[in-house]
Amino acid sequence: MNGEQPHSRSDSRLSERVSAIDRSKIRVMYDLALEVADEDLVHFEIGEPDFDTPTHIVEAAADAANAGATHYTSNAGLPELREAVAAKTATENGVEFDPRREITITNGAMEALYLALQTVVSPGDEVVVPTPAWPNYRNQIRLAGGVPVYVPLPAERGFDLDADAVADAISDETAAVIVCRPSNPTGRVYDRDRLETVVEAAAAHDAYVIADEVYEGLIFDGSPRSVAADTAHSDAVVSVNSCSKKYAMTGWRLGWLAGPEHVVRAATVTHESTTACAPSVSQHAAIAALTGPQEPIRAMKDAYETRRDYVVDRIADIPDISCPRPKGAFYAFVDVSALDGSSFEIAKRLLYDYGVVTAPGDGFGDAGEGYLRLSFATGLERIELGLDRIEAMVTAERG
Repeated sequence: MNGEQPHSRSDSRLSERVSAIDRSKIRVMYDLALEVADEDLVHFEIGEPDFDTPTHIVEAAADAANAGATHYTSNAGLPELREAVAAKTATENGVEFDPRREITITNGAMEALYLALQTVVSPGDEVVVPTPAWPNYRNQIRLAGGVPVYVPLPAERGFDLDADAVADAISDETAAVIVCRPSNPTGRVYDRDRLETVVEAAAAHDAYVIADEVYEGLIFDGSPRSVAADTAHSDAVVSVNSCSKKYAMTGWRLGWLAGPEHVVRAATVTHESTTACAPSVSQHAAIAALTGPQEPIRAMKDAYETRRDYVVDRIADIPDISCPRPKGAFYAFVDVSALDGSSFEIAKRLLYDYGVVTAPGDGFGDAGEGYLRLSFATGLERIELGLDRIEAMVTAERG
């Protein structure tokens, strides 16, 4: 270019959609940790199972690849995988879906959520989100042109679902309500009667409930039945799920969207224009995950429950901090409001001074301020070390 500086377009040329989204503080903390020259950091920030994918699942994928199953599949996914998903949801989650018309296979639950929102939300529509909540909801709503409406859940009740408050937030401007059961970040498993109140309110306003159920395979206390089960308004519920957490398959990027035929059909058309189909080899792995031996899956769940119990008991012994007992998933939402500073400031002190990486609660909405999310999807020895360091910080700051 004859020595001239290359032309640079201004930020104003970015679309309003991407300008309106923010980085997740989970990933902010992850990146800050990468800059720390310490190989002994304890990572509590990412919801990443420390287990390898069970061997029979990996072998099924390898066999499929070696047999030439490395090509496009139908946009909705392999018929035998959709049948396996339908059988799993009927048996484990109490709801029946037609595998040909009411299930589409996606690139992880993230894409399933994205497709659901793109399908039911028009620009300017409201989407109700009980908080604290996973930060990607906010960004995906904005990418769909929607307006997030936050309903803070009461900390004094362990962030249980305030069904009446959520129902009151639903109006004729509401396109959808997002509920996560078990909750990320609190691990709360909402009672079915409270969920039914929300579903009824959504149905009365011609809105959908998008049920994020990616952690339903990790419920320790409560029923794994889907939000779409046992309701007179199942046509108002769109279910999102995946193999990522339960089967330790985060990197396989395999999820699904299940719900009313017209929603799934439209979502599949959008899927065709975004990623075409989920990876063929991952689909074969998912068939093995859903239909194969479940003993390794139960062993992982048992390990998470043991870790949950240790984390809750240990935090209860540390002065000035506390956490509600998570009934599912692999997160503890720890109240650190007695310490100085915001949750982000506390998280950075823990990182830089004590070598522990956590997710600040304000990253999950204003209702999460004063909290830190700790993922116990890591080995018990690392959990013990991390909590030793947290106790050391609390003790030092108490004077």
